[in-house]
Formats: sequence, C-alpha cells, structure tokens
Amino acid sequence: MSGVQPFAPQAISLRLYPHNELAVHDILREVCAQGVAGLSAGFDGVMTSEHHGGFAGYLPNPLQVASFILEESAHGWAAPCPLLLPLRPTAQLAEEIAWLNVRHPGRVGLGVAIGALPLDFDVMDKNLADALPSFRSELPKIVALLAGRDLGLLSGDKALQQCAVTPLPVLSAARSPGAARRAAEAGAGILLDGMVSIDQARHARDAYFTAGGTASVTLIRRVWLGNLDEHLVGDQRAVYESYAAGSFGADQTISSDDPDDLARQLADAVEQAGATGLNLRLHLPGMAPADIRNQIKALGDDVLPVLRRFL
Repeated sequence: MSGVQPFAPQAISLRLYPHNELAVHDILREVCAQGVAGLSAGFDGVMTSEHHGGFAGYLPNPLQVASFILEESAHGWAAPCPLLLPLRPTAQLAEEIAWLNVRHPGRVGLGVAIGALPLDFDVMDKNLADALPSFRSELPKIVALLAGRDLGLLSGDKALQQCAVTPLPVLSAARSPGAARRAAEAGAGILLDGMVSIDQARHARDAYFTAGGTASVTLIRRVWLGNLDEHLVGDQRAVYESYAAGSFGADQTISSDDPDDLARQLADAVEQAGATGLNLRLHLPGMAPADIRNQIKALGDDVLPVLRRFL
C-alpha cells in the first residue's frame, strides 16, 4: 500500500483504459477493478485519459472514473491525466477536482493536454484550430487555481482556498521542447508521451528544466512481461498516427520474458529520459481483460520491487 503523493519523485503509476468491447455496464466495472488491482499490487497511483464518441479504448469522463476508483480503494492516488483542457471551462474543472481532493485528501492529481483528435472537438462544437491558443491561456490559470492563487470570483470556494495550503499537482502533456517550456512557465510538471523516443523525451525534459521547471517529469511507457502481440501494437500506432502530425518513429514498447530485465530496461528509460516518475501502459484494443489483470499482478509481484531498487 503506497502513501506516495500524486506525481511524487520515483512514483510508479498505471495507465488505465476501458475494454469497450464489453457490455456497457461491464466496461466501468472492469476499468475500476483494474484500477483497484493496480493500487493493491503496489502501483502508487492510476491515470485515466480522455477521448469522446466511443473512440476505441477510451472513455469521455476520466475525472469521474478517477473518482470511482478512489471510492473503491483506501490507498493510492488517481489522476485524470490527461484531460483535454480546451474542451471544458477552466473554473469548473478547478472546482470539481479541488472538491474531489477534499473527499480524498492528498490522493488527487491532474494532467491536461491540448488534444488533436477532430472528433473530440466536433462533438463539443469546438474548433480544433482554437485548441492551442486556448490551452496557452488556460494552462497557467488551472495551475494557479489549484495552488489557491488568483481565485478572483472563486475566492469564496473553500476547496480552492485549501489549495493554497496543499496545492494540487498538475502535469501538462509534452512531446516537444516548446510544450515543455510552456509547462515550466505555467508552473506545471510535464507528462512525456509514451510514443516519443528517449532522445525526444530527454530534449523536452532538458528544455523544461532550462526554462525553470521544478515539478514532476513523468515518462509514459507501454510495457509487457512476456510476449506481446505486435499486431495489436501496430494497429494502435496506426490509429494514433491517423490524426497526429507526422509519424511517431520507432515503437517504444518495453517488454521482456525476464522480470529483472524488464525492470532494468524501465529504470534505464527513466534515467536516460531524465524523468522523475514512470507511468506504465498495458492495455491495447483487442486484449482480454483477464490478460491485463494477470499483467498487473505479475508486474506487482515480480517487476515493481526490482524496479524500485533500481530507481
């Protein structure tokens, strides 16, 4: 059972995705069960992320799902990470997550991203072209609000007042030095995309600290203990590349039959990227829920203890 704060140095967290092939009631049951299993297996926290319109492997409500998991587990933290900040009012998001932290003190974090999937913006009657300008203006605001600063008309909100005493940590998704600098200037940490190379991650990390960043640098990596179906990896990469700008380059999945070797590879990735924390992804569309649960247990039993020693 972990008492590590969200995004704390050397935190190891699990990235959760729904099995959208299940019956609708079973989708939430399974993602929550995997979250609880991850926290029980030794992960410090869990992260959930956002897409809309039934986009494969995602749900539209990561903040709500994080709250479900927190209610079902007495330990560990949860973070919607990332939410698509341009899709929602910043003040409302700040209030909602601050009050979730009142319910679960010290167990809540937040990650935000710009977004790139046209569907996400179309269903919200938003213009994708406005996403970057909106994100630039709203990222400093959400960081300030969750630190209890610049509350303005929200100054009477007691949950946001409490943030001045115990600020809520915020990560900003970053794939480039420019995105990392933007996060540093806003006072956020950075979430390094699982598709970028270690060299790209390191360049973003270096730009972050050069710009005065002082918060968490969390590296995402897809991981598998044993033999991973490369066709599933290829299918998912094709989906991401269909709406991202350019190719992601070589696959960054880390896998091994040997738990010690897998732990060593993960520790090397953290060191080479200059990251302070690690977020692991298991799920790919087409994987059975039982396979994910088995992986969570295997990682908790055989990989995390070794990985923590390396870190």
